Amino acid sequence: MAITSANQLELLQTAEAVAREKMIDPGLVIEAMEESLARAAKSRYGAEMDIRVSIDRKTGRATFTRVRTVVEDDLLENYQAELTAEQAKQYLDDPNVGDEIVDEVPPVDLGRIAAQSAKQVILQKVREAERDRQFEEFKDRAGTIINGVVKREEYGNIIVDIGRGEAILRRNEKIGRESYRPNDRIRCYIKDVRREARGPQVFLSRTDPQFMAELFKMEVPEIYDGIIEIKAVARDPGSRAKIAVISYDNSIDPVGACVGMRGSRVQAVVNELQGEKIDIIPWNQDQATFLVNALQPAEVAKVVIDEEAGKIEVVVPDEQLSLAIGRRGQNVRLASQLTGLDIDILTEEEESQRRQAEFAERTKLFVDALDLDEFFAQLLVSEGFTSLEEVAYIELDELLSIEGVDEGTAEELQARARDVIEEQNRKALENARALGAEDSLINFEGLTPQMIEALAKDDVKTIEDFATCADWELAGGWTTVNGERVKDEGILEKFDVSLEEAQHLVMTARIQLGWVDPAELEADEAEDGDETETSEEAEA
Repeated sequence: MAITSANQLELLQTAEAVAREKMIDPGLVIEAMEESLARAAKSRYGAEMDIRVSIDRKTGRATFTRVRTVVEDDLLENYQAELTAEQAKQYLDDPNVGDEIVDEVPPVDLGRIAAQSAKQVILQKVREAERDRQFEEFKDRAGTIINGVVKREEYGNIIVDIGRGEAILRRNEKIGRESYRPNDRIRCYIKDVRREARGPQVFLSRTDPQFMAELFKMEVPEIYDGIIEIKAVARDPGSRAKIAVISYDNSIDPVGACVGMRGSRVQAVVNELQGEKIDIIPWNQDQATFLVNALQPAEVAKVVIDEEAGKIEVVVPDEQLSLAIGRRGQNVRLASQLTGLDIDILTEEEESQRRQAEFAERTKLFVDALDLDEFFAQLLVSEGFTSLEEVAYIELDELLSIEGVDEGTAEELQARARDVIEEQNRKALENARALGAEDSLINFEGLTPQMIEALAKDDVKTIEDFATCADWELAGGWTTVNGERVKDEGILEKFDVSLEEAQHLVMTARIQLGWVDPAELEADEAEDGDETETSEEAEA
């Protein structure tokens, strides 16, 4: 099949038709045709030749050319596509390395096999262009809602027709036991768009928390306009959800706006989510207030926050415990997801029992260590003393302010406390040395004898060992594993060493060993400070 003048225009018409059908650039189709014709010509003239084809975009005329490149003498390998500068002088006056000599060659007559090969090249190129177009179209739509039509079901996964392509709704992204039939209309959240070897893959979800947020954005104009913002969403798909909102206009109630007249707005979202019950909660910058709102409808008596550990204790009346926890822990689990904190719920009775146990434990400490009677030990605990160190090293006036304590009693108390602490320190150092702790660690400033003993038990016995520790290994911390916060126990955590203190101790040890140059450290800190100031100014 030779490309004659009769079918030259057909090339352009075919390219236009294919491009229109696949919704891609006609130029890409013509480029695919050029490549396929060049490949067919190589099979005719020789695979080592550099044959190129150019199709005129107006007339459709295909021009076949042979290209030879000028190379250095010692680099000449392919005699069909390369030549030396000396050889090129018969074609060019002053040839240089890199120059190209272009000769037009007769058009090829495509045989059946060559035509089939050319067709495959065109189809492959068109398919690649179509995939690129689909990816470019959908990658920017990730995080939005899309309407589609169910095509079929494969192993519990739903294949959805989304207009210019297909998407997949995996079975774990469906709500509860919902099922679909072919040609059912479906609304989903575009969770992810990936470029894969088999083409762009669009992954949908109906369980993602942001699906609910986007539905509210569609139903509530104030959210779309930015007057109301959705700060957090937590879902138990198909069952219950909590959504926290805040209004930037004092005249607009964020909860009321999301509920709508007679619940019309929230009901539209509920219907889309298969009857999922939704609690709309006012967001508050104060964590305790926000948590009290998040645990609705349960009433909260008291909130105790441990910001460093990321945990929070909530005390509720005895009769409110089951309501606060919810069926199968649903209410407290959603509140935890909403606030990003681990929540421990206690009844008032349980908290009272714990306080009494702590009171008794501290009382026993003072009775045993300071040889006090129980009444006097209880008096110290009730005044807020929790450790021997507080008694030993507090200002004398603090002890004298306790009713019934004179100067002699206060001095005797402090003397006893210091004697006990010194004896504990002596024993701790003895144990540490027995475990192999060296003087370099024992004499390191900032570590107490009890800390040195704890380090030695964990096989940290020298200043070098200590300098290789990470701050979280000493102070402890939290790691998120599979969406759950997991506690990392620190060697010195029981001594209330913070991450910042641990970092300072380790860095001091590294400087002392010469591992870190203090001048460089100060320069880095100054640079970080400048960057922080710059970012703050930019935000301002």
